[in-house]
Amino acid sequence: MSARLVFLGRLADLAGVPERVVDPGALETILAAVPSDLAVALLDDRVRIALNGELIAERGGIVLAAGDELAFLPPVSGG
Repeated sequence: MSARLVFLGRLADLAGVPERVVDPGALETILAAVPSDLAVALLDDRVRIALNGELIAERGGIVLAAGDELAFLPPVSGG
């Protein structure tokens, strides 16, 4: 079984797709397999991450299991 990365807003534009199916494993290993400009954008401190619908504060040590969904939420701008 696989895991999913979900890209929202401008991150979906950068990724070229709204989501990507990946093999389970450490986030560092998964991001090493995506284009470098996308990986850099996803690791931006302003990007929020939700694992299975729950926002997480700590990025270190994220390991995706089969069936997990990791969503990347870009910073919101407005006026």
